[in-house]
Amino acid sequence: MTQSQDTIEVLKTIETIELTTTGRRSGERCTIEIWWFHVDGRFIITGTPGPRDWYANVLSDPEIEITTNGSTYRAIAVPIREPDQRRLVFTAPSTSWYTTQEELDTLVATAPMIEVQLRLA
Repeated sequence: MTQSQDTIEVLKTIETIELTTTGRRSGERCTIEIWWFHVDGRFIITGTPGPRDWYANVLSDPEIEITTNGSTYRAIAVPIREPDQRRLVFTAPSTSWYTTQEELDTLVATAPMIEVQLRLA
């Protein structure tokens, strides 16, 4: 296994990360603690419907950083807009609890959702 593959295997077991974005208005770095999930071979950040600063920030500037266990990784945030892909995420065992917060169709239609594409050397 390569170092990148080893890193991915470790990251797949982690649920809470620090997400750093660039503020769309301020240009300042903004860091929040958030959950992420590994679904269908991809790292996903999502949430219940409603405005989210982190999501507005990545729509403005998709360059992000993920920090966990003392390591920081550069990444690109790619919005997931295709309904079938969004439904797949919300029906995965690790994320299906979101349907206790909102109806599945509402989540699919309106929840913020990105894929985190890590830049591993």
